[in-house]
Amino acid sequence: MGDLVIGARSGAGEPEGSGSRAARSAESAVPSAPAEDTAAPSADEPADDTGDSLGAFRVEPGSEDEPSDEKSVGEERKQRSFWKELPILVGIALVLALVIKTFFVQAFSIPSESMQNTLQVGDRVLVDKLTPWFGAEPERGEVVVFHDPGGWLNDEPVQQSSNSFVRGIQDVLSFVGLMPSTNEKDLIKRVIAVGGDTVECEGEGPVKVNGAVLDEPYVFAGNTPCGTKPFGPVKVPPGRIWVMGDHRADSLDSRFHMDQPGGGTVPVDEVIGRAFVVAWPVNHWSTLPVPDTFDQKGLSGAAPLVPPVAGAVGAVGLLPVVRRLRDRADRKKQP
Repeated sequence: MGDLVIGARSGAGEPEGSGSRAARSAESAVPSAPAEDTAAPSADEPADDTGDSLGAFRVEPGSEDEPSDEKSVGEERKQRSFWKELPILVGIALVLALVIKTFFVQAFSIPSESMQNTLQVGDRVLVDKLTPWFGAEPERGEVVVFHDPGGWLNDEPVQQSSNSFVRGIQDVLSFVGLMPSTNEKDLIKRVIAVGGDTVECEGEGPVKVNGAVLDEPYVFAGNTPCGTKPFGPVKVPPGRIWVMGDHRADSLDSRFHMDQPGGGTVPVDEVIGRAFVVAWPVNHWSTLPVPDTFDQKGLSGAAPLVPPVAGAVGAVGLLPVVRRLRDRADRKKQP
């Protein structure tokens, strides 16, 4: 019967039959009438002066399906926008990872047994690269990662996949810091002595730094503190560190490179940063704090002189400034 027209009137009532016929006749006479329409009274019905008919509205066929159509269109747009934004999100994630790797934290894999039982083969450690940017130098007892100072890893094979595609993925992930690099030759050891210290280990030990005996519970069970290589005494040059592995019988550390430039010590500039936590696997998770033995009194031979000397130098440098301020104050007091 066409569109349904719903209307309402005010005033006196009308006979049901005539009103219906009038509505149908108006509909059939004007098939293209607008959505708002009024139903005219029949000829037998007296005119009603008390009010006019209210506007009617038309319900289009299939209107109930429109919300679902709009919903499907919206979902399709969301899907398209997600795939368009995905490359941007990936790019931002890679840039952030690269920035974090360069300036903040980098992951390294443990390739050997030289730091057992503190670190196991395959462990992933996180290395703090931020503090060295502010001038912080390695301290005794820290586990640090450093570049090969020259000749320490000559005989170590570079582990790379034979598949070129896999190698490409490894290079990309290592570039942004999500995977250890197979091209860089880095080592991880414990700092035993720093610049200005005298370190030694006679017979089976113990290790001594500036005459103070180190209690080393982190040394691999069954090893002696000197391992198979007693040494010293060695005076560590300024700006360099003396490093040793916790598995003393299976670590080619400073003891085995004393015939090379630097006498087995490592330049501070080659240190990447301090390893502060074992992040993977989960069941190996642990922090890497400085052992208490490195906090003992008398270990730092030259350190107590540093604050007084620094204070004296600072006072001498500020003396001219103090004199100028005093002279200016005296001139202001003069009439």
